[in-house]
Amino acid sequence: MNKIKSIFLILIVVTSCGTESATDKNANQNHWSYEGETGPEHWDELEKNNQCSGLFQSPINLVNFSEDKNLNPLDLHYADSTKIHSVENNGHTIKYNFEKGDYLIYNDKRFNLVQFHFHEPAEHLIEGVRYPLEIHLVHTSEEGEICVLGIMAKEGKNSEPFEFLERFLPLEQDESKLINKSFDIQSTLPENQNYFTYKGSLTTPPCTENVTWFVFKEPINVSEAQVELLRGFMPINNYRDHKPQNGRIIKLSHF
Repeated sequence: MNKIKSIFLILIVVTSCGTESATDKNANQNHWSYEGETGPEHWDELEKNNQCSGLFQSPINLVNFSEDKNLNPLDLHYADSTKIHSVENNGHTIKYNFEKGDYLIYNDKRFNLVQFHFHEPAEHLIEGVRYPLEIHLVHTSEEGEICVLGIMAKEGKNSEPFEFLERFLPLEQDESKLINKSFDIQSTLPENQNYFTYKGSLTTPPCTENVTWFVFKEPINVSEAQVELLRGFMPINNYRDHKPQNGRIIKLSHF
């Protein structure tokens, strides 16, 4: 009987630890913001092990770069019909989550497309110019390394891909929807796919410095109304200001 009682107590403790861990994780995702005491100026104070005060942070102003004709076009393996699993408003941005299948190859390693999300206005500057919107396509390897494609958007004609994505809005904060619809992710890419590349970090906590960035030089077009729609469902100015280059090498492809 005592043995059974002991096992029961152990199960209670293990279950409690698991619940606490999940709660802590959820709290960590939500305790930072883009303003005030939990804004970007204080991100490095919010968690012990984050890298938000590191030397190789993102975003940056893409200047002092060198043109490299040896850089090849990105090795993208995107299907004509990528499956979007869900969309969510996590309180920081609108995020579309993908089912596994699409990927890019970098340094002979596969990086799976996981999700894309928005920042308004853009986070990266291109020679001092800040665009109204930036889209991040996030890819991860099995080892936990990250590649992000940054797509700038300028105000112009209506974007058909955005019209498709808008069907699943509005979303209240912390709300998510299952989609399970096919989407041509290639339709969001600019025609000219020359890109800046450098080593940096996530632009949100924990600001991990294991990210290879590929930021397209040419912006895509979205309408003013489409930018306004996204703005209505995200925190105002959900961008991190640019960080020092700190001697990092920035290259621009030319093909």
